[in-house]
This record gives sequence, structure tokens and C-alpha cells, in this order.
Amino acid sequence: MTENNSMPPVPGPDGQVAPEAQPAGVTAPQATGQTIPMPAATAPVHEAQHAAPAAGVGAATATHAQVPPVPEPKKGGSGAKTFLIAFAGALVACVLAFGVMGAINATTGTSALPSESTPVTSGGNGATTINVEGENVTLPEAVSAKCLPSVAAIDVYARATASYGNMYGYGWGQQQDSGELTASSLGSGVVLTEDGYIITNNHVIEGGEAYEVTVEGVTYEADLVGADPSSDVAVLKCRDASGMTPMEIGDSDDLVIGEWVMTLGSPFGLEQSVATGIVSATSRSQIMDASESGATTGESTIYPNMIQTDAAINPGNSGGAMVDAEGKLIGINTLITSYSGNYSGVGFAIPVNYAVNLANQIIDGKTPTHAQLGVSLSTVTSQMAQRYGLSADEGAYIAAVSPDSGAAAAGLQEGDIVTAFDGKAVESASDLMLDVRGKQPGDTVTLTVNRDGQTQDVQVTLGSDEASQAAQQSQQMPQQQAPSQQYPSR
Repeated sequence: MTENNSMPPVPGPDGQVAPEAQPAGVTAPQATGQTIPMPAATAPVHEAQHAAPAAGVGAATATHAQVPPVPEPKKGGSGAKTFLIAFAGALVACVLAFGVMGAINATTGTSALPSESTPVTSGGNGATTINVEGENVTLPEAVSAKCLPSVAAIDVYARATASYGNMYGYGWGQQQDSGELTASSLGSGVVLTEDGYIITNNHVIEGGEAYEVTVEGVTYEADLVGADPSSDVAVLKCRDASGMTPMEIGDSDDLVIGEWVMTLGSPFGLEQSVATGIVSATSRSQIMDASESGATTGESTIYPNMIQTDAAINPGNSGGAMVDAEGKLIGINTLITSYSGNYSGVGFAIPVNYAVNLANQIIDGKTPTHAQLGVSLSTVTSQMAQRYGLSADEGAYIAAVSPDSGAAAAGLQEGDIVTAFDGKAVESASDLMLDVRGKQPGDTVTLTVNRDGQTQDVQVTLGSDEASQAAQQSQQMPQQQAPSQQYPSR
């Protein structure tokens, strides 16, 4: 695989991009980490049975196994691929389905915040202290005892589709909807409130029409409150739930490389599983391009400032918890980098400060919003600079500026090349997109801009993408299942 360093244009406040507003002859760039289909011969396929794996890999056969699209490695990578880690398939013959991204961006009749719910904040109510005394109680035991009551297993149901000519889940050929709900994927979640709000990944619930959530051995029917596909965050609400144990919220801004962590969830559908490791790194960022990952919203999924860990994260752990030594939630398990699609020591979690902020907006009935600069971008390379006589060899080329945006108010112009963001080098359009997404609407940032060979610092107050997100949400709203919907027997 070869690397592509350029990125698609950043949408303006109206959600539109202007790919035509580029230097003459410049084609719309591809995304860093663009996804490609994995060859069928190498696709990992697994059954739900506990068969002994061969040579350390639990490979088996399953009907209609899906071949996942996987992203190319980042600059300097060794060929390993990054996978989303929902566990998809029927209860009897589960299969892995990586790279599942899509448009589940809707609210249900239960989306209003009940009176007993309170916003989730750092160091939430009911905090407990982990004390490890004597030789009979270890830190993993104490943290597991505190956190497992707040970890959910999620079953997603969709209408079965019979496919003719279907190879590895791509649905080539004719398809026929059977009209019956069947289990389509498995994942994990984290309890946020006593009355049953659950945070998970959007790619866990993507395409679902009905949901079941199991917490402490009790299974609830659940409704999709809403989701933010561009950030891979979603919220479910358990029906008639009360007295649940919310997980204590930590602070992902205070993490130290090397500190102890635990991951909790349902790898391969094995509920209430834990694994331990350390924070391997912070501020790991990735963009998954919509056209390659299969997202029906047409937008990329942006993962800024993720937490990297060597604690085991496997298919089925998606949406589960990463906690610190005090048993506080610091991240939502989301991605792995691997040659096989299974755990290889490199996993990633969305920082809790970022994820819970979006979840609170969803619970409050709001459209999740993100910081936005208000420009369309292309990546500058040395070849492009030489060909078109640009004044910088790398950076983010501003192809268009949206009216009434923060960029327009700050005086940014078409043709400017952004080379730094708050003092940190910007080498590509993706760098700038990730830097902006890591901020909040209303934040003021400093952009270093090369304009006609002259470098200057420009102060920009970031805007919000609320209008474009709301418009997209109204267009993408799926039909929700009626409360009387019957689930398959388990």
C-alpha cells in the first residue's frame, strides 16, 4: 500500500465543500488513512463457538462473512491496518464486520431528558475510592468490582436480508428483505445515568432497528436516542430502567503516558471481560474517509486525540470502557491497529471528555456540534508546490472560505497556506481538520499562514457546525421500531 497525504475539503458552516475552488488542475485529494477492501483470503472470520484456535488465530467459516474496508497506514507505518471493533453476526454464527460506519443520526420519543437524569460530569456523584490493602485484593480485582456493574453488553437487531451472489458480505447481486429481525452485531456500552442512558460507538448501533442492553445480568429493550456519526458516538436509553450504577467519570486531559489502565466490555460477545495495560500514548488522531468506510452520511469520521493502549481491545469491545487505577472512565474503546483484525497490542479509545460532551448534547435533545473553521482545504505537497508555484512545500491550502465563518471574520483568504496551528506544525489538510475538531466552538486559535511567501499569525475564533449537522440529521433520520416489536428468542 502506498500512502496518500492529502485530504478532502473541510465543509463550511453550511456543510458544503467547494472542491472546485482549488488551483487550476488540482484534483480533489483523497483522505489520509483511506480504506480499502481486505482481500477475501485474508479476511478474519470467526464463529461464536469456543473452538480451539489454530496457530493462535480463531479462524473458522461463517455464512456471508463480511470483508471489512480497512484504512491504509499513516506516514511511517509498517503496513498494519486500523479496524473498527464491533462484533457483527447472528447469535449462532457470528462474524466480524470491521470498518462499519454509517448514518444513524436520529432521535426517538424517549430523547427528552427525564427528570431523574442529570448531566454527566467529571468526577460524578457517588464517587468511590479504590483501596488495595493486604495481599488478598489486587488492583485489577478492586477496579473490576467497582466498574463492571456499569458496563453494558449491546445486541443490535436488523431485518435479515437474503442475498443472491453475495460474497463476503458485500451483497453483490439481488437482495430480498425477509422482514424478520435477526441479531446483526454485538458491542459494548457504558452506563451514564441511573435511569439507563448508555454511551457507545455509532458503528456498534449503525443499521440497527432494535436494541437490547444487558447490565448486571438484566436485559432491557432500548431505544436509540441519537448519534454523531462524524465522531462515532451514540447514546441508547434502556426502557423502564432505574437504579443503575453510573460509571464515575474521570479526566482524559490529565493522562500520563505509562499509567495503568483497564479495558472492559464484551470481546467476541464474552460479556463482563476485563484486560489491563498502560497508556501507550496520547493525542493519536485518525480520519476515516466516508467513501471508503461505507458511511452513508457522506462525511468522514474524525477521531481527534485518541488514547493509545496495549490493554487488549478486540471485536465486541467497541463502545466499552477504558478506566484508570481509580476506576474512573477515561475513554470509550473504539479502534485497533492490526494485521489480522484482532488484538495486537495497539488499541485506541475516544477520550472521555470529548465523548461525554457529545453524549450530554444528545441526551439533552440537542444536535451534537463541533468546532469549525469555515474553509475548504487541500493538502500541499512538494510536487504540488513546484507545479503551481506555491510558496510553501507543505501545509493546508485554503481552497475556499465560507461567508460569515470564523475564517472569513479573521481575514483568511483563498490561496492562503496554513503551516501551523497554535504553534504545532500543520503538514496536511488532515492535520488541520483534526486540530480544529479537538477544540470547542468559540475557542480562539492561532494559525500561522503563508500568504504570497509572507508568513503571518492570524487569530481565529472557531465557529460551530450546528446548522449543517442539523440539516444532515433531518435528512438521515431512520425509522425507529415500535415499542411492541418482538425480538428473536435468545
